Amino acid sequence: MTDLMSSIRWSRRDALRGSACGFGALALRSLLLQQAAADQKRTAPGESALSARLPHFPARARRVIFLFMKGGPSQMDLFDYKPRLAELAGKPLPYALPKTEATVGFENTTLLGPIAGFKHQGQCGLHMSELLPELARHADDLCVLRAMQADSPNHPVAIRQLHTGNLFDVVPAMGSWISYGLGTENQQLPSYITILPGEGERNYGSAFLPAIHQGTAIQNVETSPDKAPIRHLTDPSLPEAIQRRRIDLLQTMNRRQLSRLQADQQMEGVIESFELAFRMQAETPKLVDLSGESKATLERYGIGDKTTDQFGRQCLLARRFAEAGVRFVQVTLDGWDHHNKIAANRPNLCRVSDKPVAGLLADLKSRGLLEETLVVWGGEFGRTPHAQFGDGREHNPHGFTMWLAGGGVKGGIAHGVTDDFAYHAVDGKVHINDLHATILHLLGLDHERLTFEHHGRPFRLTDVAGKIVREIVA
Repeated sequence: MTDLMSSIRWSRRDALRGSACGFGALALRSLLLQQAAADQKRTAPGESALSARLPHFPARARRVIFLFMKGGPSQMDLFDYKPRLAELAGKPLPYALPKTEATVGFENTTLLGPIAGFKHQGQCGLHMSELLPELARHADDLCVLRAMQADSPNHPVAIRQLHTGNLFDVVPAMGSWISYGLGTENQQLPSYITILPGEGERNYGSAFLPAIHQGTAIQNVETSPDKAPIRHLTDPSLPEAIQRRRIDLLQTMNRRQLSRLQADQQMEGVIESFELAFRMQAETPKLVDLSGESKATLERYGIGDKTTDQFGRQCLLARRFAEAGVRFVQVTLDGWDHHNKIAANRPNLCRVSDKPVAGLLADLKSRGLLEETLVVWGGEFGRTPHAQFGDGREHNPHGFTMWLAGGGVKGGIAHGVTDDFAYHAVDGKVHINDLHATILHLLGLDHERLTFEHHGRPFRLTDVAGKIVREIVA
């Protein structure tokens, strides 16, 4: 049986690309659909769709915190120092510009060197920008991926690929897949929470997975009592007992309809969502209330400082949700899209993010949570080594940097290499699909087995691609 399943996994890419034919293709497709159907029936009768589930194999991590740096941080200014780029700053380009990408603002462009100095940090000697002094204290915990690759230089498309593994189709987000695969460790909370996501519900939606697995958006992290963290969660005009009776009536009608239909994912999702929302009314207010945190903890995240207060609150909420049992927490920080004046704007954004991110790592470690929490940092792509509009950088999906920490990855290492100008990945390449496969692997999930039947074939987060980056697994 093991050999058969290995054969199925090995053959899936060819089958889905249509290279198999005739009776063999039909037989293989039938086996794949049987596997998908078996995985979809992992919830026992009467069990919640969010009940904690066993992984496919022993996991290194139990949860993920994804720090999404929206806009595209520049790798050569933060984590990928290139002496050659610094030496030739202001000189003509030693390479040709791609003919298939936009060249707006590249008239008479030259190489743009790093905007700040670099230093070797930690016992590992990881080379990092001086713009990140707080994060530098955690250099020995960081696993820096310097040869990341994506497939689009366009923000909306690249963001969709980072979140869902797909460029154009409406498919579930990574957090939804993890929720579907593992459930939540706290039945009073969602399995997937996204903090200040901004626009783009498709990027945290569940698509064809049951609706209960979509991301729950935290829309406010301030202390103002008139701004609810989660919209429409409570109805202060009605007592709790009346709300419960209303929900019971609605659920009775919903279940009656479901019994007539026998199977309806949308209706099942509605039933689960109503119950979860009611349970969240008791749990969520306590978690978003930071008044019980010590002064030292608040200072660790930069809360109270005008520069770092909001992002510090986001990161502290991420720790609180993760500690409470949420499987996947995303924190979004916009503003990394610097097409001009990067030397002035990038240091400001580093000041906004450096202390909160370092505070999160320190807090997780002090609570014994970092070993079982995978922290992922990065944007949808990086930036070009040549200048745009004289003092900015254009999008670059060909070779950029992300980093991981905790959750079973090796700390204090840099994996992958870009060329002399941090433009193109040349060794140790990690595609977005590979990153997703590796994240699932660390959570104990086989990315080729975590499937869901839709439109007549099994879908997965990595589609027909993705390989585990085993070199970074501790």
